[in-house]
Amino acid sequence: MTAGKMSALILGFVGAFGLGVWTGPHIVDRAPDASTIAGSGVPAIETTATPEPAPVTAARARATERAAERAAVDEVVAKVPVSAPALHERLRPVLNRGANIDLAADGFKSAEEFATVAHAARNVEVPFLLLKHRVLDEGKSLTEAIRESKPTVNAAAEAELARAQARADLATVAGTVAG
Repeated sequence: MTAGKMSALILGFVGAFGLGVWTGPHIVDRAPDASTIAGSGVPAIETTATPEPAPVTAARARATERAAERAAVDEVVAKVPVSAPALHERLRPVLNRGANIDLAADGFKSAEEFATVAHAARNVEVPFLLLKHRVLDEGKSLTEAIRESKPTVNAAAEAELARAQARADLATVAGTVAG
């Protein structure tokens, strides 16, 4: 292809694009506005659109159900104290053999936080005391503490897994404490 033909082809594409940009707004089918209707002598009809209620989908229903379950679990989990003997027995296998469970639980504000850090330490194979130090003393989130301790793992996923395991343990313990 010669330079002249190439230039003509490019100029043709640019011209077609420009023509499309110029004529596009005039070709698109648009509803007439109120002034056009009033100017034509046709009376304008005013309508008020009433919003239809959003259909309840199965996904939305499941999400609502899960939120209610989470709220119930949160209520149960909040009732378990860090010093509960049933919790200590439940977490003893999660911590290293011979660990002083009372010393391990010291400093945690909630049983959920204690159980979550214990499960995370076991899951990512990081010493419990190291994660405890980073979370309690350095004020880092569990995700940050895991990422700093073991950069090769997906810290967010591991923290979420540990949180789920802790909640399961606390739900079990809450049944024993209440019963």
